[in-house]
Amino acid sequence: MIDRRGFLTIGGVAALSACSPSAALPKEDGWDIAGPQTASGAWDRTALSPLLPGEVTNGPRDRPLVALTFHGAGTPALAEKVLAAIEREHARATVLAVGTWLDRAIADRIVGAGHDLGNHTMHHLDISALSEDQARREIEECAERLHDLTGSVGSWFRQSATQHATPVIQDLARRTGYRTCLSYDVDAGDNLNPGRGAITSNVLDAVRPGSIVSMHLGHPQTLAALPRILDGLHQRDLRAVTVTELLARGG
Repeated sequence: MIDRRGFLTIGGVAALSACSPSAALPKEDGWDIAGPQTASGAWDRTALSPLLPGEVTNGPRDRPLVALTFHGAGTPALAEKVLAAIEREHARATVLAVGTWLDRAIADRIVGAGHDLGNHTMHHLDISALSEDQARREIEECAERLHDLTGSVGSWFRQSATQHATPVIQDLARRTGYRTCLSYDVDAGDNLNPGRGAITSNVLDAVRPGSIVSMHLGHPQTLAALPRILDGLHQRDLRAVTVTELLARGG
């Protein structure tokens, strides 16, 4: 629940403080966003600038990095195969988990391999069609699930069943501890199951430095397309990283 200070409280403890409304940042140039690596080599999300916009569509365009982001749902076996395919290419991804799908095993699998894990609402309803109170519960309940499993509300929030977050959703997410809502500029369209070739083309025809790509864990065609997508990124000298690394200076 949200206490009167604007913090998400779980078990009576404030998990992450809400960020103040942020100033708009340029979306096409390199952003001045601090994000040094820790001694272990992991990217430190706590060092990210609080001056993130209310919604991020892409990262800086001046570095050869892209972020593959996956809506977290589907069978654990398929999710494991998708993650393994990414890791074979020494890449990392960002998983935005539906709360009802997430369990300790898959949470440990994602975080333990160095991927980002975030919030994609509790039940994956059309959040833009919900009342403010309903939307708040969708965000908070998934945050609580993440906190129970990992000790954190997760790295990022992505609004469910819509590409962009309304100002109300942005404010609710910020109050729950998420500095920005995570949108995207490239849609793989894999949720429509158009075939491996179409998914590959949807990504590679549109991707460029700084892109955030929307994909899904729960579709076999996504897994089939991944090797070609990752190879295409490599041929373009683009490296697939987590959103945290994408938005970190010096990546």
